[in-house]
Amino acid sequence: MRIASALAVSAVLAAGTAAAQDAPSAPLPAQVKALEGCWRGTGEVMGKPVTLELTARPAALGALFVIETRSQAKADPADRYAAHLVIGAKAPKGAFPATLTGYWADSFGGDYTATGAGAVREDGFELSYSYPPSSFLNRWTLTGDKLAWTITAREGDKTQAFAGYQATRAACPAP
Repeated sequence: MRIASALAVSAVLAAGTAAAQDAPSAPLPAQVKALEGCWRGTGEVMGKPVTLELTARPAALGALFVIETRSQAKADPADRYAAHLVIGAKAPKGAFPATLTGYWADSFGGDYTATGAGAVREDGFELSYSYPPSSFLNRWTLTGDKLAWTITAREGDKTQAFAGYQATRAACPAP
């Protein structure tokens, strides 16, 4: 009896696992995939001029998209920052269009990770990450080989520019 019960439980678990593995992921929107490659540029973070290096690529068999960023203050090379962003798509549900999900992790460590939600726009995409009591709206806009990335801080009904970058497509370093 125990063997039959164990076999039945194993069969149910295996069927559930197989079903979960068979579900296709929602395709990444073209607006996100267009960012693939390497980018170099400049910007400002809280009024401080910085340089920016960005690498973007598909991950997890194309189900997700990863953006690696590195920046450095122009006035102080020791003032550096790095972030690892993961973006995925959620399939449309009924009348609701496809949406984006995100995960933000950076050089401030585990205490400052955040999940995000957003959507595509004709010229790019946006994701908002919550860091209570504020949220940070990241807007990515692509025009040919030019990238504009702005981050706006929101707290209640107040908004304030937090960061803004301008970059151009660049050759990726050899692996």
